[in-house]
Amino acid sequence: MTLTNDLATFATGPVPATQDMQQAVSLSLFDWATVGLAGRDEPVSQMTRAAVLAEESGAQATVFGGGRVSARGAALVNGATSHALDYDDTHFLHIGHPSVAITPAALAVAEWKSASGAEFLLALAVGLELSCRIGDWLGRSHYEAGFHQTGTAGAFGATAAAGRLLGLDTNQMAHALGLTTTRAAGLKSQFGTMGKPLNAGFAAEVGVICATLAAHGVASNPAAIHGLQGFGPTHAGSARVAAFDGLGADWVFPKVSYKFHACCHGLHAMLESLRTLKAEGLTAEAVDRITIHTHPRWLDVCNQPEPTTGLGAKFSYRLTAAMCLADVDTAALDSYVDSLTQRPDLVALRDKVTVKADGDLTDMQSRVVVDTAGDSSAAFHDLAQNPDPVLLARRLQEKSATLVGDDTASRLWTAVNGLSDASDLGVLTGLLAG
Repeated sequence: MTLTNDLATFATGPVPATQDMQQAVSLSLFDWATVGLAGRDEPVSQMTRAAVLAEESGAQATVFGGGRVSARGAALVNGATSHALDYDDTHFLHIGHPSVAITPAALAVAEWKSASGAEFLLALAVGLELSCRIGDWLGRSHYEAGFHQTGTAGAFGATAAAGRLLGLDTNQMAHALGLTTTRAAGLKSQFGTMGKPLNAGFAAEVGVICATLAAHGVASNPAAIHGLQGFGPTHAGSARVAAFDGLGADWVFPKVSYKFHACCHGLHAMLESLRTLKAEGLTAEAVDRITIHTHPRWLDVCNQPEPTTGLGAKFSYRLTAAMCLADVDTAALDSYVDSLTQRPDLVALRDKVTVKADGDLTDMQSRVVVDTAGDSSAAFHDLAQNPDPVLLARRLQEKSATLVGDDTASRLWTAVNGLSDASDLGVLTGLLAG
């Protein structure tokens, strides 16, 4: 047996998804649909949709913002659109954003093939899990070499989800995954451009194409993932074999992390720590000094000390800390405007913040110490610690209401949670069309 065959066996076989996996899939689907709806008017979303609508005559699947195109085209548009705001879920083991690559591929093929809600959810679970495992197998060496796991590992998960919905057998799935090796791509050099959300769209599109080709009998090298000159060796993969331990029995996707703040994910543990202190009674007026302890990696990513633009604010520990304390909604997209960076009260709070590297913390942790008159308080947060499921669901619903409005958020929540008993995906896709 090869690695490819092992992955194909998992992707096509019986999937005893646990309750926490089922819940994670539904919550991520809800969050994916929310950020996709919120991002449908972003320039990259409009341009990609226009390009596909102009060339496509098929009517297999729905795209965010309306219109029906081929499954391949829908996967491309919906992947780019759902990642346009960079507000989607993150998996730190995967080192990327799984849902924006897998869900568009699964949804497009499920709609094309008139799959039931339960069939769609099961294929989605398979694709999300396989993507996380591949991302872990490729490891940080792959990421640090310049590759974007959302686009690379994501393509394999998208192929698995699409292939399952197309009814591929194990041999066909192995060929589909093998074909993916020669199409999977995504570079970090695209960060900060429209190319970054398109990494997700391309991954979703590749999944549909490779699964469809395999369904028509196209064959590939069975060792193309791990063998000599395979994807892993040629793409700086770590080849962490333990990444596949327990595949099919244990689920790693439920450790997915959601964004509740419209800024760099490196700031989120700090903001959650401040939320804890605010819940305990801390006010902006009482603050004398704030010290933020974070993993050293983030200092080169999101530590702009005095940003002057709304975009820069999304990468600033000091300013987002001030925003949180001053009750500026860090979840709202329209909070991050240029004028906010010059508000006197926020600048004054910002200047009370010191950021320190702490190698004892992981890149998912932060510790915040706040000094007030004659007193000091501290809070710690670890994004890797899954919150209470009820609290998590409530916060995702609040995020959705902030981004798309109470009514749409409520209808979307109902649609997603009714999928397991739905004969088709019509209610969900109708909402995405807007």
